[in-house]
Amino acid sequence: MDLKDKTILITGSTDGVGRVVAQKLGAAGARILVHGRDAARGKAAVGEIEAAGGKAEFFAADLASLAEVRRLAEAVREKTGRLDILINNAGIGTAGEGAKRQVSADGYELRFAVNYLAGFLLTSELLPLLKASAPARIVNVASAGQQAIDFGDVMLTHGYSGVRAYCQSKLAQILFTVDLAEQLKGSGVTVNALHPASYMNTTMVRQAGVTPWSSVETGADAIVNLATSSALEGRSGLYFDGLRESRADAQAYDAKARQQLRSLSLDLVGQARSKSKEQHS
Repeated sequence: MDLKDKTILITGSTDGVGRVVAQKLGAAGARILVHGRDAARGKAAVGEIEAAGGKAEFFAADLASLAEVRRLAEAVREKTGRLDILINNAGIGTAGEGAKRQVSADGYELRFAVNYLAGFLLTSELLPLLKASAPARIVNVASAGQQAIDFGDVMLTHGYSGVRAYCQSKLAQILFTVDLAEQLKGSGVTVNALHPASYMNTTMVRQAGVTPWSSVETGADAIVNLATSSALEGRSGLYFDGLRESRADAQAYDAKARQQLRSLSLDLVGQARSKSKEQHS
């Protein structure tokens, strides 16, 4: 894919694999919309891309707040008339052994909120822009760590573990990918998910107390492949393990589970919006 004049939003691109992806796609000629929580790191990431001759802008947002996700989408719409590629990369890890259950600004289990629900909402908000820019692509950075969603206790109020929370949130991303691919048929917008690489040398992996096995460059190459490979033109609803097409947990291919997750997600983002409006009225 020729990336000249293409606009790409990469969430979580001030650190780790997202930062390397931003550098690679910026060097290939795309205009990069860098996202993160920290303005200083954002400025540094933009500086690196520009120093290499690329174009970049920084957008600050904390994806633990759905109101901030909406503001991010609004800021992107104000800044650009097109969006060719959206890479939902931002995420938080397992936090290691003995992690305590945490909640988002909206009161939702934190890993489900940041790793999945924020991307669900951001994608929904930016779909009109992606469709107007078609052919366009959405890439969801998931994981090989997957655990079936327990619809009786999605927020993991019983028997919480950080690993379970992380694995559930990552599988939710894949269910969303398969579900959205069906909705987007004929629109010129494709959506695929991947596990970039196992235990990359990132802050997230080190915080979990794990010795890294693979490099962020390996993971970045896998993400760039989904975002730009001509072999993936028009192909959608797929899950990749690195550079290879693979199969996710069986729940991803269960139409009833995907419909359940979609209904729940619409309900959760709707509730958060209503609460936010009440607080500001």
